[in-house]
Amino acid sequence: MSKGAKYLLVSLPTSISPSNHPDEALTALRSTVTSDYGTTYPFSIPTFKIGTLDALVQQADDLAKLDSACEGVVGKVGDSLKVIFDGDEDKALQQKTINDKPVDQYLRTFQWNKVKYRADKPIADLIDSLQKEISGIDNDVKAKFSQWNQVKTNLAASQRRQTGNLSSRSLTTIVKPSTLIQDSEYLDTHLIAVPNPNVKDFFKTYETLAPMVVPRSATQIATDDEFTLFAVAVFKKHSAEFAHKCREKRWTPRDYKYKEGGKEEEAREVDKLEKDAQKLWGEALRLGRTGYSESAMIWVHVLALRVFVETVLRYGLPLDFVCGLVQTNSKQAKKVKSNLDAQYSYLGGNAFGRDSKGRIKKDDQATSNDMQQAGHMGDEEYSAYVYYEFEIV
Repeated sequence: MSKGAKYLLVSLPTSISPSNHPDEALTALRSTVTSDYGTTYPFSIPTFKIGTLDALVQQADDLAKLDSACEGVVGKVGDSLKVIFDGDEDKALQQKTINDKPVDQYLRTFQWNKVKYRADKPIADLIDSLQKEISGIDNDVKAKFSQWNQVKTNLAASQRRQTGNLSSRSLTTIVKPSTLIQDSEYLDTHLIAVPNPNVKDFFKTYETLAPMVVPRSATQIATDDEFTLFAVAVFKKHSAEFAHKCREKRWTPRDYKYKEGGKEEEAREVDKLEKDAQKLWGEALRLGRTGYSESAMIWVHVLALRVFVETVLRYGLPLDFVCGLVQTNSKQAKKVKSNLDAQYSYLGGNAFGRDSKGRIKKDDQATSNDMQQAGHMGDEEYSAYVYYEFEIV
């Protein structure tokens, strides 16, 4: 894929050439674009079954919405691939192919997939099929990436429990069972992580934080750079109050109960999560690659259909037109558009005219009226000819 590439789809009546021949019309389009601003390739579009004018106008509107939806899905899948490689755009770019071809090669050699999308089907059926496919891809990719992200989150939390400070890390390897009062009807052992600067205050005040704290029961269990962990014996009837008072002092009560084999169980959990995360990473990558390929392919087919429908609405029947794909960039695309406007503004009828110096001017009111009468006034700027810009990123 060429970074920063912008593509233009331009459909013109073959009457732009004296011979009315498609090859000569394409040559005329190439001459207008000029090789300084872009490279023009033939873009093959089959002849579809044409229904009524009302149906075509509705299909033009449906295709505009589907075009936008496809662009959104391709963009989201592309972003997901980037996330897989921790934001490395170059690595993500290597995965972005369409039917195992680089994007620009696929576009330059585009052929309608007649096996998957039979051209003899009604246009409405094709739109419905493409809509269902793009929606399915979107849902599948989102579901897989959500699954992968959940496992990643669980793994990170589990790893933090192994490596964090004493206010958050797992205590299975730190607290010995002999430290805890177990199976007592009246007493509890509270484990309190105290910030190191507050240790002196802890010794001074812990016995009076709540009634029935066992005097001189505080035992230091472990310390790190931030916290010191203490065990304190408290009568059960005042356990909740003691824990609450500790939180008010910004000490952290640790909820821990000794469990036989707990250390080994945690190690197995981390190992399982690591393996699950690696497995899902591979699955997400494969689905991301496939999802990108298929969603981009669907998008290009939607664009081809959109060009066809708009061509019929603009130029009428009999259907004699040529479609070209112009590969350019954002900066040069403006010049290409300017050249096309200068050469083919007459196709817009009253919508375009010339001022006293021969420069093209648009009659915006006439344009709006014409488009409203045609029934497909969109958000896009009106051109005198069929013209669509897109980027596949």
